[in-house]
Amino acid sequence: MLGPLDYLIWLVGFLAEIGVVVYLLSRKQAFRHFPIAFYMLCDALVTCGQYYCVHHFGFDSTTYVYFYYYTDSLLNVLMFWVIIKFYQETFAEMGVSKYIRGAAVMLILLTAVFSYAVVHQNRTHLTSHFVVEIGQNFYFVGVVLTYLLWGAILKLRETRTRLIQLVLALGIYFSADACTYALRNLFPGLEPNLLRWFPPLVGVWLPLAWAYTFAHVQEDARLEPARLLVRAR
Repeated sequence: MLGPLDYLIWLVGFLAEIGVVVYLLSRKQAFRHFPIAFYMLCDALVTCGQYYCVHHFGFDSTTYVYFYYYTDSLLNVLMFWVIIKFYQETFAEMGVSKYIRGAAVMLILLTAVFSYAVVHQNRTHLTSHFVVEIGQNFYFVGVVLTYLLWGAILKLRETRTRLIQLVLALGIYFSADACTYALRNLFPGLEPNLLRWFPPLVGVWLPLAWAYTFAHVQEDARLEPARLLVRAR
């Protein structure tokens, strides 16, 4: 049963997601950051869909569970689009954009195939197992891609403050979600208590962090390389 805090978290997340979209549109930066704007808009629509499912079918209903995991996987695919954009910005001067896009698409397809293969033997509940498995694998792939990107940022001595903070927020987001999945598998008993709050809080963290970054960090702001190395430590 959901309480006032659950709905408050949903509301804060929804307002932060819409806030990012509105800010980018108002500053005429939506085209430049289109993957982020589109992801935030879809995330806000999913938040509305989750509220609808809970209100009409219940938090423990099969309808809500399927809606949550399917939309979560779709949002992760959109997030890979955002990561690709970050890679392209980081490697803009090297002319490797097409290779990055091709590698990312191949990685997504391999993740889906791997997830299907993992649960293929359980034919009775194939769909339900697959949607959970692919969501879990997407988060772990997201962790790998984000940390590889962070390594590239350090290696290339990237100094654009906004890009650095956007990537750092994304790394925290993927790491926390991947950790939640790992703890669920290792300690199922934690689910009804502690782990129940992790996904919604992490879901609020990303739009809030990105909203703060866009609102308070200028497009042309630069970070000194020495400070970047200190922050990495």
